[in-house]
Amino acid sequence: MPRTIDVATLIDGVKGGDRAALARAITLVESRKPAHRALARELLRELTPLSGNAIRLGLSGVPGAGKSTFIDALGVQLIDEGHKVAVLAVDPSSSVSGGSVLGDRTRMGELAQSDSAFIRPSPTGLHLGGVARATREGMLLVEAAGYDVVIVETVGVGQSEVAVQGMVDTYLILMLARSGDQLQGIKKGILELAHVIAVNKADGDNAGEARVTARELSIAMKLVATDADRRVPVLTCSALHKVGLTEVWQAVLDHREYLESKYGLANYRAAQQVEWMWSQTEAAVMDTLHSTHTMRTLARELETQVRSGHRNAMDASADLLRAFAAEVPQMDWAQPKS
Repeated sequence: MPRTIDVATLIDGVKGGDRAALARAITLVESRKPAHRALARELLRELTPLSGNAIRLGLSGVPGAGKSTFIDALGVQLIDEGHKVAVLAVDPSSSVSGGSVLGDRTRMGELAQSDSAFIRPSPTGLHLGGVARATREGMLLVEAAGYDVVIVETVGVGQSEVAVQGMVDTYLILMLARSGDQLQGIKKGILELAHVIAVNKADGDNAGEARVTARELSIAMKLVATDADRRVPVLTCSALHKVGLTEVWQAVLDHREYLESKYGLANYRAAQQVEWMWSQTEAAVMDTLHSTHTMRTLARELETQVRSGHRNAMDASADLLRAFAAEVPQMDWAQPKS
């Protein structure tokens, strides 16, 4: 028999900073089961008012840039300064098995040992954004538990990483010295999202090349700048040797102050919430299309017809939407489904 989920106990545990309760709460909001989604909404209604006071940082980078090492070093430094740090590390899931490596915790060995840190690896599942489906809700939960710095480490650099900017205050990209020309290895669209850029592994023989790369990237950023009022800083650092981390963190804080002065941080986050409302609605519709027996059966039949050429994709889509519309009046979106 499945274990009953006591939402009230989870709420009390999260409020009290119990990391085991926090982990269970995040597991609940990650669940795709309709009954669990209803309980997750109840949980979030109680805990969301306690969130919103943290610094929210998104982190991406070219392959091999040392994202996990950077987070480990920066997180330890911030804890030494009196912060509580939560890391939501998103791992790529297999499109075949749904499996995920979930190895970030082992790559953040020093940070993982601290009582002031919470590291949560989560598989991306089928969420298009490249970010785990419930990462945003997880962020609210860790903030409610008292963590005042939240770092979202994303899958990597790609078109889907735009989802990160919709949930954090500052988007930091890690680069490597001489990893290509000014725009190679990182897409122009991602550069347009960056609020801070840091060239990592700027140590030893790489130090000089890192400075050159930083200058080249700074020039490149002029070509893709979307904000005439602010120039994106391009810095160098060495996470391994813990050099330059203070300057990178200060750039993050400076950008947060810039958001506050230009938009008002509350207004900036409110706009993100509106975007998230629509994202959640679209995700719920897609989940429903795949979750009911009637819709699954029809979808398989239509897929077979389209694959065989007996039906075109446009007509099949219309059939699917008509069937979904017929199901909608029978659904109670706010309550658990049996």
